[in-house]
Amino acid sequence: MKRLVIVIAISGSAASCVLGPNYRRPTVAVPAAFRDTTAATAQAESRSLTDLSWFDLFKDDTLTELVRVALAQNFDLRIAAERVLQARERFGIARADRLPLIVGSAGASENRVSDVGARPLPPGFGPDISDFQAGFGLAWELDVWGRIRRLNEAARAQYLATEEARRAVITTLIADVTDAYFSLQTLDRQLAIAQRTRDLAADGLRLTQLRRERGVATALDTRQAEQLLYTATAQIASVQRQIAQTEDELSVLLGRTPGDVSRTDRFIETFNARPSVPVGLPSALLERRPDIRQAEQALVAANAQIGAARAEYFPRIALTGLFGVESRDLTTLLTAPARTWSAAAGAAAPIFNAGRTRATVRLAESVERELVINYERAIYRALRDVSDALAGYHKTGEQRAQQEQLVAALRDATRLSTDRYQGGLDSYLQVLDAQRNLFRSELDLTTLQRQELTSIVELYRALGGGWNQ
Repeated sequence: MKRLVIVIAISGSAASCVLGPNYRRPTVAVPAAFRDTTAATAQAESRSLTDLSWFDLFKDDTLTELVRVALAQNFDLRIAAERVLQARERFGIARADRLPLIVGSAGASENRVSDVGARPLPPGFGPDISDFQAGFGLAWELDVWGRIRRLNEAARAQYLATEEARRAVITTLIADVTDAYFSLQTLDRQLAIAQRTRDLAADGLRLTQLRRERGVATALDTRQAEQLLYTATAQIASVQRQIAQTEDELSVLLGRTPGDVSRTDRFIETFNARPSVPVGLPSALLERRPDIRQAEQALVAANAQIGAARAEYFPRIALTGLFGVESRDLTTLLTAPARTWSAAAGAAAPIFNAGRTRATVRLAESVERELVINYERAIYRALRDVSDALAGYHKTGEQRAQQEQLVAALRDATRLSTDRYQGGLDSYLQVLDAQRNLFRSELDLTTLQRQELTSIVELYRALGGGWNQ
């Protein structure tokens, strides 16, 4: 019997096969270069912005520290890490099915047989019967058709997909923290502009009131001077509210209770030192973007499930065995005569299950086709993200450059209108219009500068930056 079991195991392992298609990456048409909105671009170069590590993207020690804290304490990232551990353990459970299951057992029993009406027992025997047992049992499904191997392949792919999801959380977290940090710095600058404009408007109002007392200005001039003061004061309250809310948002990203967030006042230095933005080749997205890699691993898992489903058409072959000892006397339990063993091989195959196996195979094939489409969609969405980020970066830069010229022109116009008003050549309305336009343009310029930095962050994320950190 032992020889029979060994022969069956060896022959089954030698003849085993793996049913179902082997995975092959789908062919997706990827352009040779990214779409760009500039007339001349060097985007066909292999060099990419994502070759930089996230802490080299912007030379700001405070930002680097905030990102490090977020990577250590962010709630979403910690949840994603636990999901990776869960997927790894599920993979370990599936992998254990490939090996034999060995269990140990031991038992003892004491039974008494009724002696009412019983025949006399031979000498040495009484109505009490003892039984002692100990042994090892074995159960092993021979993976002749590759069902267990396909399930292992699917579990491994699902584990890797979960890891890619964690990397996507990392990339998004880095971008969100950086964007919130730049928003705070921008709001600080807007607050300073509003306070400076308020002080300037207060001085202008005092001067206008003095001129009115001397009969040079009118009540209309006074009311017009009050407008800029109230506008700037209202803007201060609005910016302070946004600062508090942005700090609360950033605190949650850092895994902290809402509170103050430290930051530097060197926004312009960071802006002037912003990195160049080479984008590399579109084909690199397939290896860099964690969402694309996650979609591919989900496809690998679905492909393996097809093989596992097809294996259900064929019988499952299993080996079982038992080796142990059994005796009525505990003192003779470990002696040679007390040994006992058994070995068996069995097979079970479905004969009629109302089309369940066929439906399972078709379901697995449909899921695989769906995930092929999802994989293609993930690639085209990535291409769109890069294209949008490039358009945002280039056009925001052009808009910011024009806004800088507008601010310079309005500053000069404000100076000239103030001189003309003080010389009695213009009314205060011209001064007010110039100051109001300058105030709004300065605020818009700070917003455009932040948007330009944010577009670099978005491009870095769209290209898959930070995925290997």
